[in-house]
This record gives sequence, C-alpha cells and structure tokens, in this order.
Amino acid sequence: MDLNYDKLLERAREGLEDVMQNAERFSPPKPEILHEGSKKTIIRNFSEIVDTLRRDENHLYKFLLQELGTAGSIEKRRLVLQGRVPERKISERIKSYINSFVVCQECNRPDTSFLRVGRTLNLHCEACGAKRPIRSNLIT
Repeated sequence: MDLNYDKLLERAREGLEDVMQNAERFSPPKPEILHEGSKKTIIRNFSEIVDTLRRDENHLYKFLLQELGTAGSIEKRRLVLQGRVPERKISERIKSYINSFVVCQECNRPDTSFLRVGRTLNLHCEACGAKRPIRSNLIT
C-alpha cells in the first residue's frame, strides 16, 4: 500500500468536512412563555432549555431572577416568574446567559463546563481547551 502524506491528509479532511461545515449544530429551544393575567409569567420549556445548555437549573434560574429583577420559583419543570415579563426580555436574557456561561469565546462551541481553580471559577471549553474566568456569584 503506497500512501503518501498528501493522500492521507486529503482522506482525513474528507472525513472532517461534515463537522467543520456544521457550525449551527447548537440551537437552544425558544422559550415557550405563558402569561397568567398580570400576576405570573411561566416559561413552560425551562427544563428543556436547561438540558440543551447542559447547565444546572438553579444557575439559570438565579441568573434570570437577578437579570429580570423579579421573584420566581421552579414548579414541575417550569419556571414561574412573578409579574408580567415580556417575552422579548426573557429571550434576550437567555441569549445573554448563553454568551456569558455556555458558548466558548474562542471557538464559539457550546461544549463547555465550569471548572474551579483555587478560588476562581473558569469556563472550560472541552472542544478547544480554552479557559476564561467567569463571575461566580451565581454558582452554589
């Protein structure tokens, strides 16, 4: 078998094309929001969002409560917020969460996890190996 470097490299690239072309593999679900009068706002698919982001539900829960400036609770895999919160505002805060705590700033992949080094909490990318410090006041 006479394989030279160029042929091996070409064969390896052919196998990687699908992975390299599919940058849009990460698409978090759009929040399904219900309003019960002027007293409550419910995110029906809160657990689905948390599962897709691969984060602890309490972390996203605390982030949303802090960013939206309201009280709330998790009931039966749904997030119930006090008051009427506009859908656009919730969607913007979830996108902000994803940019801050999920997506790697180096390679733009969602394959990240929290890693504590000493007293500093880092966002560690499992795809490219990048690490960056994040604010940890929401992590318990």
